[in-house]
Amino acid sequence: MKKYLLFILTVLFLTSSSHASYALSDPRLNANNIFGIHIFDENDLEDAAALVNSADGDWGYVTIVIREDERDKTRWQNAFDKMRKLHLIPIIRLATRQKNGGWAKPKFEDIENWTNFLNSLNWVVENRYIIIGNEPNHAAEWGGEVNPEEYASYLKSISSELKSSSNDFFIIPAGFDSAAPNNKIHMSEFLFIKKMINKEPDIFDFIDGWSSHSYPNPNFSGSVEASGANTIKSYLWELTLLKSLKIKKDLPVFISETGWVNDTIQMEKLQENWIKAYDFWSNDQNIVAVTPFILNYQEVPFNKFSWKGSDGFYPFYQTVQSMPKKTGEPARLDKGKLEATLIPKFIKKDGKMYGVTILENTGQVIWQKGSSYQINLDDRTKIETNGPLFFDIEPGHSGILLTREINPLNSYKIAPNILGSYLFKEDGS
Repeated sequence: MKKYLLFILTVLFLTSSSHASYALSDPRLNANNIFGIHIFDENDLEDAAALVNSADGDWGYVTIVIREDERDKTRWQNAFDKMRKLHLIPIIRLATRQKNGGWAKPKFEDIENWTNFLNSLNWVVENRYIIIGNEPNHAAEWGGEVNPEEYASYLKSISSELKSSSNDFFIIPAGFDSAAPNNKIHMSEFLFIKKMINKEPDIFDFIDGWSSHSYPNPNFSGSVEASGANTIKSYLWELTLLKSLKIKKDLPVFISETGWVNDTIQMEKLQENWIKAYDFWSNDQNIVAVTPFILNYQEVPFNKFSWKGSDGFYPFYQTVQSMPKKTGEPARLDKGKLEATLIPKFIKKDGKMYGVTILENTGQVIWQKGSSYQINLDDRTKIETNGPLFFDIEPGHSGILLTREINPLNSYKIAPNILGSYLFKEDGS
């Protein structure tokens, strides 16, 4: 008489997304929706999604700032989980704290705190888009002084630390003010970048994308047709500038700030401007995202940039909302951890044999009922499922699924052929 003894061995799979050094997902290679918006905080996420994921669009972008005094894991994980449900890709700009009417310098010794905090979050997509600072060619943005050498060293240090902790970090330098003059409290973008390179010649080895503040100047009221610096096409001028400085790296572009003021231009003209601007940007395959500044800000001095007024959204919000968009397909990690095998592999479905298992969703994809998935349990083990049996399973939660292994690891008798759930055969009378 043969007896079969099922031992459920719960093994903790800390499945890392181990990649080669340059295994970042290039967002230009996937279907991509460039529409995005800059938001003040997570309370505007629904309105952002209604704007950037409209008209057949999906997986648009939001740029949002996290200050050093806002590193609250619970708050930001909740925000990321909300973005996941809304199909919004976060671009996170790191900031310090306000000081003397400007912003304090970041501290090198605080890089470890940023690294620990950012790694504590389950991100929405595989690429962790991080912008380091804001317009450092303004003294007010860097502790009261313009110091390109120090900014370059800080950018290199934080990039190195973040990438050492996870290759999924996608590092983007601060957007510059291309209209800045050379004086005690400003420095031209060209001179600032040149000094950065003189200080850290390999700085662009630590950068994955380019952030541009392509504002239509003068007075944020310039022509949509204009070209060169200080226009909605400033990013092209910046890329030419980089080439003149012998930078050959092919950098995807993130227009993280742009936009016209709403208080001096006729509304019909604003609507026309946005149509023409997005028509131009949408035809540039190098642009990953355009996130105009800012969706909702009701106080001076930024209320004149706001897409929302005291009585609701301005008409150009609806104009952009109605524009045709693409369905983005960002790379996302689909991982799980086996918690138990309830029934060995014996259920036949669609000509395939499945077992009943309990899995924890440790990835970035919400497992939905009725949808099929291929889930990585570790670097060698992948399973297939037709989805949860009873309810959707969000990352960080567990549920019951029918599963089968796609790539058996060895010849052991395993039910359902998943590392950690072993079916031992025991002979006896």
